[in-house]
Amino acid sequence: MITYHPDTNTLTEFAANSLSPAQSVVVATHLEVCELCQQRLAELECMGGALLEDLPPVDVDTAVFDKVLAKLDEVEEAPAANDANASDLAWTVKQVRQGNLEGLNWRKVTKTLRIADLGRIDGAAEFSLYHIAEGGSIPQHNHSGTEVTLVLQGGFSDESGTYHAGDFVTRESGEEHSPTAIAGGDCICLAVLESPLRFTRWHHRLLSPLLQLRAG
Repeated sequence: MITYHPDTNTLTEFAANSLSPAQSVVVATHLEVCELCQQRLAELECMGGALLEDLPPVDVDTAVFDKVLAKLDEVEEAPAANDANASDLAWTVKQVRQGNLEGLNWRKVTKTLRIADLGRIDGAAEFSLYHIAEGGSIPQHNHSGTEVTLVLQGGFSDESGTYHAGDFVTRESGEEHSPTAIAGGDCICLAVLESPLRFTRWHHRLLSPLLQLRAG
């Protein structure tokens, strides 16, 4: 059962297409398995449409309108590179959720932690998969930016709770935690970080350079 969801502001931004591509991929992946958020998103979209209908019409200068049309004619009808990239990453995430882990470039950070970088995408300093072996953990760390995590397989617990497949977890700048994979299997999470995580205990800080290496 999914317990943790995107908040209303996040879903509203997703509905308005104003989230970063990185966070949009994570929210869209959550929506695929969460009927509650599908319903909430539909309600938000209906509210947005109703608000637009209630707005009074605004007169637009004809010359300005003509200039806008001229600009539109100059734009080639080709998908933006970032959109295509986000689409590719969403497909990769879907394959991982189905258990297809072949072809990913995993980096071993500790005996129980592997990270697969999914590539560069707007809105994230890191867009990666974290694989925590059953009973293993990510050493205690904090962030200087927001971290959004979606559990794809298994589950983990930290200082704030326990999370299972489908749960959408947000950690804000300055929060510290040490996720540990719960019993029952390995844990695989999709993570979007605004800035790289930083280990807080001195004996783990030697591992930090491993987190800065992007997959080749």
